[in-house]
Amino acid sequence: MAIQIKKVAVIGSGVMGSGIAAHLANVGIPVLLLDIVPTALTNEEQTKRLTLEDPQVRNKFAANALKKLLTQKPAPLTSKRNLSLIEVGNLEDDLEKLKEVDWIVEVIVENLDAKKALYEKIETVRRPGTMISSNTSGIRIDAMAEGRSKDFQQHFLGTHFFNPPRYLKLLEVIPSSYTDPSVVEEMVQFGENRLGKGVVIAKDTPNFIANRIGTYGLMVTLREMERYGYSIGEVDSVTGTLIGRPKSATFRTLDVVGLDTFMHVVNNVYNETTGEEQQVFTIPPFMKKMIDNGWIGAKATQGFYVKKGREILELDLQTFDYIQTKKMKAPSIEMTKQQKGLANKVKTLVYAKDRAGEILWNTLSPTLRYAAEMHGEIADTIVAIDQAMKWGFGWRQGPFEVWDAIGVQKSVRKMREEGFEIPTFVQSLLDSGYDSFYGEQDGVIHYFDGDRYRPVPVNEKVIDLKQYKKKQGVIKKNTGASLIDLGDGIALLEFHSQSNAIGLDIIQMINFAVDEVEKNYKGLVIGNQGKNFCVGANLGLILMEAGDDNLFELDYVIRAFQNAMMKIKYATKPVVAAPFGMTLGGGAEVCLPAAHIQAAQETYMGLVETGVGLIPGGGGNIGLYTKFLKGIPHGVEVDLQKVANQVFETIALAKVSTSAEEARENNFLNFADGISVNEDHQLYEAKQIALTLFENGYTTPKREKIPVTGDSGYATLLLGAEAMFLSGYISEHDLKIAKKLAFVLSGGKLPFGTLVDEQYLLDLEREAFLSLIAEPKSQQRMQHMLLKGKPLRN
Repeated sequence: MAIQIKKVAVIGSGVMGSGIAAHLANVGIPVLLLDIVPTALTNEEQTKRLTLEDPQVRNKFAANALKKLLTQKPAPLTSKRNLSLIEVGNLEDDLEKLKEVDWIVEVIVENLDAKKALYEKIETVRRPGTMISSNTSGIRIDAMAEGRSKDFQQHFLGTHFFNPPRYLKLLEVIPSSYTDPSVVEEMVQFGENRLGKGVVIAKDTPNFIANRIGTYGLMVTLREMERYGYSIGEVDSVTGTLIGRPKSATFRTLDVVGLDTFMHVVNNVYNETTGEEQQVFTIPPFMKKMIDNGWIGAKATQGFYVKKGREILELDLQTFDYIQTKKMKAPSIEMTKQQKGLANKVKTLVYAKDRAGEILWNTLSPTLRYAAEMHGEIADTIVAIDQAMKWGFGWRQGPFEVWDAIGVQKSVRKMREEGFEIPTFVQSLLDSGYDSFYGEQDGVIHYFDGDRYRPVPVNEKVIDLKQYKKKQGVIKKNTGASLIDLGDGIALLEFHSQSNAIGLDIIQMINFAVDEVEKNYKGLVIGNQGKNFCVGANLGLILMEAGDDNLFELDYVIRAFQNAMMKIKYATKPVVAAPFGMTLGGGAEVCLPAAHIQAAQETYMGLVETGVGLIPGGGGNIGLYTKFLKGIPHGVEVDLQKVANQVFETIALAKVSTSAEEARENNFLNFADGISVNEDHQLYEAKQIALTLFENGYTTPKREKIPVTGDSGYATLLLGAEAMFLSGYISEHDLKIAKKLAFVLSGGKLPFGTLVDEQYLLDLEREAFLSLIAEPKSQQRMQHMLLKGKPLRN
């Protein structure tokens, strides 16, 4: 039976508690956020003649947390409107309200006695059958459940979110020995399907899975850095993106986490272990000194790094002065850059006989052995361990996937040569005749479970395009895109050019895909599994043609792009766009004409062409304008000028949404479009939408004339732009771009309310786009963006 969670209480309104409350609100769940009652008044409260009995004082901890949600970076809320779903209160006046909720999440101080005292209070009001969980990062779940009623114990478990809850995918679910298995399964399903999490079931051990392995790896890195005299910058330059880890690498990660928090997590394991393992989890003296100095990281504005003006300095652990950041220089780093694929890059580095290779081997080797030793103790499968590290720490490969990448037999030989004992689990793998932890049998991925291979559990909602292409092949491909059969009569158009930028190759594949789907399929999904959906048109190609004054060729390309967008819009079979990540410029233009948009929650969508001296040229101006018009409910009077003003502002200021919800507020999505909270489910959900549209008798949209604001609307749009120019907020070239945009959106020199053909507006758009390409200042902006990756204001 699917869990029915209609309302949640979060107890504890610190950074983690308020972040969990925000994430629940982001997915539409009402939240009651409670905290303790203050015991003393501040000077400001005394000045206002408030007392400890005033509600605004009694609820202030939770209320202040709510205010901080609006200013925190990165933003915990996908939309400021979600704040209305969070009700604040305190544990004395509002304890009875816990009867109204279906799940209680405890996020208070990491102290067993404090938690048990809170649970005792909760049990006096809690409804039988209500789930209750702790967000503890280290206290044993069994210990917290002791002394509670049977119903409480059966519905109690650990739910360890990672910070920040909106962005980090991992949710560790930790049952106690009392927890009803059906409760665990319900929480797993709820976490994955409603909260959008990657859920792993962890065992009730110190720090569970991700923090156990992750902190071990970090502590080993600290030890090796000290032992061999590496600088902080040197270590970070080889422990980040070079080996498939986040760009924050080792020490920037510690600064973000906070050394005080990190020390607490490390001590969880230190206090529960002995011998050599305990030694690894011993906080080094330099870190204790940093904590004593208050140099605990980003929240204190200094830690391993500090920003001085525009320069980032690193801490010299010998002198405790901040010095210029050093980067590792080694032959293997340059060799790695020539390698294709992460596995080959890691293999090249880890076996290199230079400073980069030595630090990586000396940190990776013990971490891999430790992960193998922990198998069975912290999790039942290597799959859970690998997933936890990818979802919680942002590793592109989990430890066992890394081990496969560098070669199990080769690495084990080297470990033995260095005198290290090989974990029993690894020896069992080799004794069984296998040479990798993962293998493919009959097209199915298997993992080693201790004595043999077992199939990796298949989740029908998770579509892996690499596996699909390997098993099914592709219908057709070129350098920019592939058309893939997703099964059930649905095809998928995947972009795979550099940065998924749109060029003629992708335009050609769009045309082929729509034609093929109209003949042989029920619907088309446009999506991919790259870093971003699409960052726009191929700017380098446009600039090259502009530099050669080849306006005829550019006119052909822009016309072809517009025609391809109209082909999507008027296809006889439903086309569903599945944007995620950066969906900019041409990427947004591909989505706007689709029959349906199924966006990932983290979709950053915008028409950003003004930043490179242009306006949208692939139908984006008209696409956003008409999407806005069609999103106005029937019966509501349309204020045409207001719509034009809002669309003009969105495009002229190159507004980019910070979430799919905000993209909806900016009218790139309407309320018929969908948002996938779990990005891993996005392509599956887009496919289901395409099937549903087909089965419900999808029909091609009618070609309708579009009302425009004409001359008077053009004048109105320019008023604001000219005021900004006269005030010095925008440049003369910005004003020129604004005039072109205003002319396109208003429909030119026509009476207000004139109905015009879509093609008329597309022609205006193309003419404006081409005229701006020819402008030297626009070309300067394009060149600056290509070279510097940021806009030039000239």
